Amino acid sequence: MLNTVLLAFALMLVIEGLLPFLAPRVWRDTFRRVIELSDGQIRFIGLSSMLVGVMLLTVFR
Repeated sequence: MLNTVLLAFALMLVIEGLLPFLAPRVWRDTFRRVIELSDGQIRFIGLSSMLVGVMLLTVFR
């Protein structure tokens, strides 16, 4: 189980590193827009992301 969690974490780091590596300007502009959002909007984005992740885990498991 620990091996699977570590592999998932490693894959997440690879995927998260793609945009800053391939398009650093887009990545920087995206973060500029994100810091202008309210806390509630950021929380909604986080909640939506978690729900989509749980749904994908359920479907592909």
